[in-house]
Amino acid sequence: MENLDIIKSLVANSGPINEQLARYGVKFGIYKNGSFNERLFPFDPIPRIISALDWAFLQKGLVQRVTALNHFLYDIYSRKQIISDGIVPEDFVFSSSGYLAQCEGILPPYCVYSHISGIDLVQSKDGTWYVLEDNLRIPSGASYPLIARGLSRKCSPDTFAQNHILDNRSYGIMLRDVMDDMNRGGINVIYTPGRYNAAYFEHAYLAEQTGSVLAQPGDLFVENNVAYCRTLSGKERVGAIYRRISDEYLDPLTFLSESLIGIPGIMDVYKNGNVAIINAPGNGIADDKGIYYFVPKMIRYYLKEEPILQNAPTYLPFYEDDRKYVLANLKKLVIKDVAEAGGYGVLFGRDMDSSKLSEMENLIRTQPRRWIAQEVIDFKDLPIMENGQQIERKADLRAFVLYGKLTQAWPSGLTRFSRNPDSFIVNSSQGGGFKDTWVMAE
Repeated sequence: MENLDIIKSLVANSGPINEQLARYGVKFGIYKNGSFNERLFPFDPIPRIISALDWAFLQKGLVQRVTALNHFLYDIYSRKQIISDGIVPEDFVFSSSGYLAQCEGILPPYCVYSHISGIDLVQSKDGTWYVLEDNLRIPSGASYPLIARGLSRKCSPDTFAQNHILDNRSYGIMLRDVMDDMNRGGINVIYTPGRYNAAYFEHAYLAEQTGSVLAQPGDLFVENNVAYCRTLSGKERVGAIYRRISDEYLDPLTFLSESLIGIPGIMDVYKNGNVAIINAPGNGIADDKGIYYFVPKMIRYYLKEEPILQNAPTYLPFYEDDRKYVLANLKKLVIKDVAEAGGYGVLFGRDMDSSKLSEMENLIRTQPRRWIAQEVIDFKDLPIMENGQQIERKADLRAFVLYGKLTQAWPSGLTRFSRNPDSFIVNSSQGGGFKDTWVMAE
């Protein structure tokens, strides 16, 4: 089937697919300025298509990158060899808001820290893939292409029968296998802060896909250095917690004492090896946008290999030479606040007036650790449907790597696109939509 036929078939069914997504409550919630708002996460029927050759390249590069990042996390919270060998500056690591001293010396099962990694990539117009960000705390988004593929398959079965597309229904099994690999004895739990979380739909959906218990604040508790869950069957021991709450709220006895959604004492249980926490607390140091600058060096240092996937050309104002370059070329660069996420804190120099440029220059001089600067990559536009017309918009790809006893890239991913013709920001929280990602078989 030619691409034109694929598009016609899926576009014809896009209305029913979005109606079903709405019926299932496939939404993205945003809690901002004291109020919570939910909106549908709009699905575009034209898939992103990745060839078998491209996927073989991406898969190898993704596994390499996540392996190195896991080595880095183990090293930083134990030996700190990468610091003593001068690869990453000591003050740069310990000044990161993502570094948690409370996690020092804690070794998770099999020394795996990032069990689910979301690696954000873009493809430039010359075909080169670049990594824009590494998400190793609580990367979200796998459920959206998963459920959209299922609905598309029902609406247009011939499309999938006649094309050699890798099946993405493996995600639930892959995630369950990771949880089973790490489990310290007991049930698997997905721990959600509740329905007012931005990704609550995903928490519930993944619990169903993995056969895990969906637990909310108050359901989990600690007794005699063991984690338990209140279920309909009574008190059950918990062996693995895929937590979907931020580190600072996880345990009020270790982190924020005012947290009402945490599990008091869970960090002691974790420290003593009686429960696995997925992803490990403290991973924020590895997805600090400043630490991103050093990932190619980590790959060479830990794996003795050349990086397969490239970083976007990046400058670190922390270093004097880079700072001089950034200040001299601010108008043509994109500036990112290292502690922000979700598309916030991303500023394009070309969009700044003289007053804003002057303000930004001052911030970079006075707070150099807070920023990175990157060359603007003119990445590919992908076709989307809008008001019955096919147009093009900027799009990225969040690829998911699952790390248990095996390290595997899921043969699918979340392709997000901007709905604003002038924007390079594709994040859901910034009003973007999503589409399915087809990885083609050989």
